[in-house]
Amino acid sequence: MTDSETPWEPPLAGTEAEHLIGALERLRATFRWKCDDLDAVGLDTRIGASALTLGGLLKHLARAEDEMFTAKFSGSPPSAPWDTVDWRADPDWDFTSAAADSPAALYRLWDTTIDRSRSKLNAALANGGLDQLVHLSWPDGRHLSLRRLLCDLIEEYGRHTGHADLLRESVDGRVGEDPPPGWRPRSR
Repeated sequence: MTDSETPWEPPLAGTEAEHLIGALERLRATFRWKCDDLDAVGLDTRIGASALTLGGLLKHLARAEDEMFTAKFSGSPPSAPWDTVDWRADPDWDFTSAAADSPAALYRLWDTTIDRSRSKLNAALANGGLDQLVHLSWPDGRHLSLRRLLCDLIEEYGRHTGHADLLRESVDGRVGEDPPPGWRPRSR
């Protein structure tokens, strides 16, 4: 198996940054595979008492990525569509509004946000590395590092990739830990 068949696979032996990015990329790829190639009904499927859907998770993780690499990293305002939402009125807007979005719009939002995040992360690593302090700080004034932001994003993906695994299995039976070798998103 070549790296081009499984580009999401973390390095066997790399630097700390390579391993953190590798873990994030593997989770991103697995999450995207779990959500891939579904229609509106598949993206809006719920299980049990949960209100979670794959469409809602796509939109939520796009928001998490954007917040991580704008407001939390540099203090920049969030990108559209997050910049116009009244989060106090509807703190779960990313989850609840997804049902009104087309599959193409949800996939495009997640894919373009991820491309932007990768670009910002690569630039940040080139200009200060994992130890650099970011805009986000605790009430006592201590700032978080880029390393902490990456770990938080990995945690967010770990939690929601598990949710996506259950949701996708209920839609069409798709199961598995990683995308199959050679997989590429079909719904771009």
